[in-house]
Amino acid sequence: MNDVLERLRTESGQSPPYEELVAADPDALAASLTSAGLPLWARELAAYRLGLARDRRAFEPLVLLLNHRDPPRCAAAAEALAVLGDPRTARAAAALATNTLRTAYALQPVRLLTALRAPESAPVLTATLARLLSPHDPYWRVALACVEGLGVLADPRSREVLTRAQSHPRLAVAATAALRALG
Repeated sequence: MNDVLERLRTESGQSPPYEELVAADPDALAASLTSAGLPLWARELAAYRLGLARDRRAFEPLVLLLNHRDPPRCAAAAEALAVLGDPRTARAAAALATNTLRTAYALQPVRLLTALRAPESAPVLTATLARLLSPHDPYWRVALACVEGLGVLADPRSREVLTRAQSHPRLAVAATAALRALG
């Protein structure tokens, strides 16, 4: 949490509105999410704090941030969504992880699905990994997150795709470990 707040403090230029949002109550945070003209750092701060407070008004802004091109924003959103506990989270993360047009930004949704251990987690990670196993796919980090996630989830339905992943140099060690986790 401190890393996220420090990053946002820096982005804000250590402005008074930053300090106001850090001290704001949940209703003021929620109101700020619908205020016109608010900078991105302020929206992220409000959504992040609401998510950590398990306030469901943060769900939609956090999902938007989970799909952002900036990796620290995605990571902060994933962290807050995991704490939020909204039942829609797994479905939203699954949609982002499987969107072929946004594969470059799927790392945090994949990691979030692993953390959630939802019914859709293993099937989505398996399908995403299968799609990324083409010989020259540039998204090997997303594929590695899928492999690692499948190892954590230890779902036997992933055996075939993990066996295929063993033939990829960047995935082989993690795929072997994941297969061991399957027993």
